[in-house]
Amino acid sequence: MLKEKNFLTLNMKKISQVFSIIIICAAVYYSFYVLLPGVSNVTTASKSAFSVEKAMNHVKYISQEQHFVGTNAHVRVQNYLRAELEKLGLQSYLQRGYTAGDWANLSMANNVLARIPGKKNGKALVLLSHYDSSPHSSYGASDAGSGVATILEGLRVFLEQGKEPDNDIIVMFSDAEELGLNGAQLFVNNHTWIKDVGLVLNFEARGSGGPSYMLVETNEGNAGMIHEFIRANPDYPVGNSFMYSIYKMLPNDTDLTVFREDADLNGFNFAFIDDHFDYHTQLDVADRLDPETLAHQGSYLMPLLNHFAFADLANVKSADDLVYFNVPLFKLISYPFGLIIPMLVIAFIAFIVILIRGKRKRVISYKGALKGFVPFLIMLVVNGLLGYFLWPVAKSVYPGFQDILHGFSYNGYWYIWVVVFFSISVSFLSYSFFPKLKNNDLAVAPLFFWLVLTAGLSIYLKGGAFFVIPLYCSLIIWVLSINQKRSGFVIYSLIALPILFILTPFVQMFPVGLGLKMLVASSVFVSLIFGLLIILFANYQRKKILAALSFVMGMVFLVVSHNNASFTEATPKPSSLVYVKDMITNTNYWATYDKELTPWVAKYLMTDKQDVGDFKEKLSSKYHTGFTHTNKTAYQPEIKVPETEVVLDTLVNEYRILKIKIAPKRLVNRLELFADMVNFESVSVNGVMLDANFLSSRKPNSKLVTHYISYNSPTVIHMVLPSDQKLNLTLVEASNDLLTNRKFVIPTRPKTEMPMPFVLNDAIIVKQQLRF
Repeated sequence: MLKEKNFLTLNMKKISQVFSIIIICAAVYYSFYVLLPGVSNVTTASKSAFSVEKAMNHVKYISQEQHFVGTNAHVRVQNYLRAELEKLGLQSYLQRGYTAGDWANLSMANNVLARIPGKKNGKALVLLSHYDSSPHSSYGASDAGSGVATILEGLRVFLEQGKEPDNDIIVMFSDAEELGLNGAQLFVNNHTWIKDVGLVLNFEARGSGGPSYMLVETNEGNAGMIHEFIRANPDYPVGNSFMYSIYKMLPNDTDLTVFREDADLNGFNFAFIDDHFDYHTQLDVADRLDPETLAHQGSYLMPLLNHFAFADLANVKSADDLVYFNVPLFKLISYPFGLIIPMLVIAFIAFIVILIRGKRKRVISYKGALKGFVPFLIMLVVNGLLGYFLWPVAKSVYPGFQDILHGFSYNGYWYIWVVVFFSISVSFLSYSFFPKLKNNDLAVAPLFFWLVLTAGLSIYLKGGAFFVIPLYCSLIIWVLSINQKRSGFVIYSLIALPILFILTPFVQMFPVGLGLKMLVASSVFVSLIFGLLIILFANYQRKKILAALSFVMGMVFLVVSHNNASFTEATPKPSSLVYVKDMITNTNYWATYDKELTPWVAKYLMTDKQDVGDFKEKLSSKYHTGFTHTNKTAYQPEIKVPETEVVLDTLVNEYRILKIKIAPKRLVNRLELFADMVNFESVSVNGVMLDANFLSSRKPNSKLVTHYISYNSPTVIHMVLPSDQKLNLTLVEASNDLLTNRKFVIPTRPKTEMPMPFVLNDAIIVKQQLRF
């Protein structure tokens, strides 16, 4: 009878363990599933509902061609937007002008504007997205045709509902965002409407799929904005204050940043980042934009537009801050910063009380608790090293990955799965070596670590203070474990749901958003989640078998990642080639940014390497990428060089005033100037003053200005410098026509390759020295 009872108990435990695993797997799946809406309205949408199909039609038209600033296609998109606004019964306006931004990137921006008048005299709501594509190969479907399309479709729905808003609604399709946020600066610093603005909703993209993350932009507290956002009640909010705290530390800006920094205006960014490998490439086309992602953008816009069109926009200003995070079913949860320390103190007190109570009940021993640090630290260190080294090893095994500058390969999602399952395997294996340690003793180390982590966040990165919520859940499990003899697999798993809902998305979010170098964040998060659930997992039977199964799954995904590591027509390798006419050294040479040369590039670079002089200047690029290979060539086609004219050179008191005009003599896209001196009193280009902070922070021989040229216009530079100062300028003029220029016979780039983004590519470059 006793054997039968033990057998029944054992079977029940096995069944409970299986149910526990099912609950955990389902929770992990659900934590991602609920981030996006369905797209049932793609083909059948009522006139009064946001239609993904109609929005996608806009995206398809906008992204027919590469439409960066200065191209005919750019003008075509501009005219299309004005026509679509007028179809909606709105009068469109064009704001045109030069700006140079904070980074001395000069361009002529053409903002497309419209305005819906409100019934009251409150502040205006701005709907913002940019319509230019990245130079020179992107079609701009997601970035940011998707944002423009979302606004156009949202406006259609809003206007067809026949509502007359209380607040004015300003529609702004900004230009030259990709060149330096120029259109936003032109509007914020030059347009009379800026004084009326109270709030901005900006729609952006850094990939072509996945959930759209909500990020707050404010110079003050976020409480007013979060309260109003929750009142608007979007169905699928995805965002948290930890993510925004990290965002503020990164050198990533959007048009909305200009509104915040230059005009002290608050706003919301809505941006999706999955499929990062499409970002700024020729793959940013309509067919690769996930309709569900477009639906998610619409699910933000409609409730927010309907709310903020009638809300008092003065309420978004606040001196107070809120911690906030999204949870399935509950949408967005928030609480004041004032509760951070009390909640942390409660966690510390609870930890100490539970520890003392467990010791008194003799289910915790201090010696066992200290030993429990060993498997926890083994798990954390081994998994950390695994995540840290996987991407460098992958780049070593597949050298072509080095040329994916943003650091997320086409098989990147498979690498995340590899890290996840290997980390789970290491975690189970680490604890399987210590079978004699009590489960309650094992909980001490990870919970203590979480206390330290949440304390650090609560003090130094307050947006992440909500990590105390998962800690509370783990403490509850610990209490139940101390006060009952039998393990409650199902109960523990249900209590663990908030842990999984809150923390699991971070496992994917960091490497997707910041590149696969952040796989270490994935492995560490898996370890930390495992630590919070150690009471549950320590009760699991056959941990070595679970470790083995997880290892096998990791190997399966490693094989899958290998099978998807090749560059194909659907997943082309970035490659680059430029021709340089260097008039300073009187040499002509080919150059590339590629670290792994393809046969298409190698035929120009793999001959006897010769010295072509120093090219110390770093041409403007997102990742400060320089040439990796250069090779002198005897081929010297006739390339017209720019004409330089000294318009003015005079002395006024202790200053020398120098004005020069540089006019292109061929169709060009970009002019970059580098100056040997740094002590300029002032510099203006085409009538635009360069930022004083930029000028004062310059180093010798660094960039003075980059002019992205429209309509082959000249560059006019007005400089004020010390009277005894001589000036040496290095001029670099470029046209993006190497593959189409008839003076060159360059074979078509293979379909398994694509132009490398983020750099000056497929270009004919002329380099000159100018002395004054």
